[in-house]
Amino acid sequence: MRLLENIEVVGLGQACIDYLGKVSSYPREDGKIELMELQSQCGGPASTALVTLSRLGIKTSFIGSISDDPIGVEIVKGLKADQVDPSFLKITSGHTSQFAFIAVSRESGNRTIFWHRGSAPALRKEEVDLSWFSGAKVLHLDGLMIQASVEAARQARAMGLKVVLDAGTMREGSLELVSQVDVLIASARFAVPLVGEDSTAEKALEALSRLGPGEIVITLGSKGSVGKKRGELVKQKAFPVEVVDTTGAGDVYHGAYIYGLLKGWDMKTCMRFASATSALKCRAMGARAGIPTLDEINRLLEENPRE
Repeated sequence: MRLLENIEVVGLGQACIDYLGKVSSYPREDGKIELMELQSQCGGPASTALVTLSRLGIKTSFIGSISDDPIGVEIVKGLKADQVDPSFLKITSGHTSQFAFIAVSRESGNRTIFWHRGSAPALRKEEVDLSWFSGAKVLHLDGLMIQASVEAARQARAMGLKVVLDAGTMREGSLELVSQVDVLIASARFAVPLVGEDSTAEKALEALSRLGPGEIVITLGSKGSVGKKRGELVKQKAFPVEVVDTTGAGDVYHGAYIYGLLKGWDMKTCMRFASATSALKCRAMGARAGIPTLDEINRLLEENPRE
């Protein structure tokens, strides 16, 4: 386990296999449409963020729960291929692992996701032990396994790690978890139960800031992202790219933002780098195929100077 001393970012959450089909239009209920393209690819919020970091040269380790079914075998293979350490991945025989079917629009690149969490048992809080990661600086969570996530956040803060949460959907226990994190990166829909459907991103930021995190970002897809830290409001436009598929764009954003945190950048620089990285990901189908290199990211940033 000596290699774990080199781990800078630990992630706890979801890993899955995505089956992606491109469609010319979305059929009505009880309708039918031919898929123009079909492929499978590894995905999952926390694990894809770690893959992004790994490709940027950061040592990472993933903690999750899967089975030893064919999907689970591919998940492990995908993590190892991207040099994400799987030493603490819980594998339970005789169950199913998480998977998703994703319909991708040919015209917009937007995606509709149907997912199944599988029957592999969730991590229990008693199974979380971050003491192995003596050199870690950041814990990244996607919040699906709430109790394990809360315990991991508690341990991480005691160890002096920065805790980052990818908050996609408000679930039971989400507010307790949010109170334990330092950096909250949320989807636009996450704050809806708190502020209502038609509220502004600024109002959502204000509501979320009262829950505890000192640094909050709300991702807005093609509208960019908006953040708040120490009362300062930061806005970042989306970078112009030819969009093929938006699957995993938010996950890649999280990984790229964490890269900025590790480099000691301010919020505006982190958001700009993350926005460029997630935009470039959208050039290819799937969560991971389009993750760009550092050179590609820097090139896009140079071509689009700060305003």
